[in-house]
Amino acid sequence: MKSQNIAADSEARSARNLRNARVHNRLQAFLPLIGLLIIVAAFAGLTDGQIVTMRSVRLILSQVYPLMIASTGVFMVMTLGSLDFSQGSILGISSIVISWLSFYSIPLAIVGGILTGAAIGLMNGFFHVSFRIPSFIVTICTMYLFRGLCAYLTTDAPVAAMPSITALNQDWIKLAITAGVLLAAFLVFRFTRIGIDLKAIGAGELAARYSGVRTDLVKVLAFVAAGAITGIAAFVNVVKVGSITSTAGNQFETQILIALVLGGLPISGGAKVRFSNIIIGTLISLILNNGLVMIGLDTAMQQLIKGVIFLAVVALTIDRKSLKVIK
Repeated sequence: MKSQNIAADSEARSARNLRNARVHNRLQAFLPLIGLLIIVAAFAGLTDGQIVTMRSVRLILSQVYPLMIASTGVFMVMTLGSLDFSQGSILGISSIVISWLSFYSIPLAIVGGILTGAAIGLMNGFFHVSFRIPSFIVTICTMYLFRGLCAYLTTDAPVAAMPSITALNQDWIKLAITAGVLLAAFLVFRFTRIGIDLKAIGAGELAARYSGVRTDLVKVLAFVAAGAITGIAAFVNVVKVGSITSTAGNQFETQILIALVLGGLPISGGAKVRFSNIIIGTLISLILNNGLVMIGLDTAMQQLIKGVIFLAVVALTIDRKSLKVIK
C-alpha cells in the first residue's frame, strides 16, 4: 500500500512538472512579442506618439527590408548553434557585383549577387566543416578578408549602379521581395527535413549524427543559404542607395545578431528556435534604435541602454540545459 502511494505521488509530481514546463515554454515563446508591445508603448509615451506616426512607420520600414532578409539566412545558421560574422562583408561585396552587372541586366545583377553571397557562404561552410574550425572564427576571418576587398574595390570612387535602378526603390517591391524570402524560408524550415535537421544539430550534434542526419552537409547548406539570402538583401540595398562605398555593410552582422537575440532566438540554437524570432526581433531592434534617437539621447547613452537590454534578453532566453561552446 505504501509503495502504491509513493508511486502515485511520483506520478503526480511528474505530471505537475510537465505542466509547469509547458507553461514556462509557452510564456517564453510569448516574451519577445510582449517585449515588442512594451517597447512600442514606452516610446509612444516618451515621444508623444511620434514613433507611431505614418512618417516614423515608413522610416522604420525603409530600414527593415535588408535587415529582415539577411536575418532570415543567419537564423538558419544560428539554429545550428553557430554564428556568422561575415554578413556585412557579404552585403558589401554582393552589392558591388550587383552594381557592376546592373549595366547589363537587372535579372543578371540579382543572380550575380545571390551567387556571390552563396560562394562566400560556401567558403565559410567548407572551412568550418572540413577543418573543424569554430564558425565564429571562420566568419571573422572572412569578414576581414572581404571587408578589405570591398575597401580595395572602392578606393578610387564609390561603385555606382545603373542610375535607373533606383526607380525600383519602391516600398511594394521591397515588401514583395522580403515577404517572398520569408515565405520560402518558413516553408523550408517548417515543412521539410532541413528544418528538423537544423534544430536537431543545434540541440545535439552527436545525437543528430547518430540518428542519421548528415550534419556536415546540413551545415554547409545553412551557410550557403545564409550567403545567398544576404545576396538578395544586397540587391535591396543597391536599389536604395544607388552606389556602394567602402562602408557598405559595416556593423551589419552585429545588427543581425542583436535583432535575432532580441527576437528571442536562443544563442545556443536547438529545438526552442522559432521562425517568429526573425520578424519580432528585427522590429524590436529598429524601433529601439529609432526611439532612442527620437527622445534625444546621445550615442554613448544609446549604446549603454541597448547593451543592458541585449544582456537581459540573452539571460532570459538562453537554454542553460543545452549550453555549449558555439560551434
